[in-house]
Amino acid sequence: MQLTDVEREFIGPYLPIGEYGPYPERLRQQFEGVIWRFKTGGQWREMPAEFGAWSTVSNRFRQWRDAGVFEALLEGLLAEAAKRGEVDLSLVSVDSTTARAHHDAAGMHLPHAALRKARKAGAGRPETAN
Repeated sequence: MQLTDVEREFIGPYLPIGEYGPYPERLRQQFEGVIWRFKTGGQWREMPAEFGAWSTVSNRFRQWRDAGVFEALLEGLLAEAAKRGEVDLSLVSVDSTTARAHHDAAGMHLPHAALRKARKAGAGRPETAN
């Protein structure tokens, strides 16, 4: 995924350049690598070499995430769109659906003896009407 010159110009100020950090061109490549990762759903290790080493891009993503770069970029995009009169929040939807999962789905591992005791304790309870 290649950013246009206008997009690159917009995001440039949001990408921090440290005292010994990468050159701005590499930052753009790494940002495009992050976009590739989330647009394709691919694994970091599957990232094409054109974005740089996958481990570098992954680490840069974590640094940006922890530094709040993406939140600042989103706020900047919204502010710019608002200046242009292009913000329409009438179609915004927030989904907070929660689904319960079996304890095995969460990675919980209990010894067999503990499971037997739990089943035995549950077997003595009266049935509840649904």
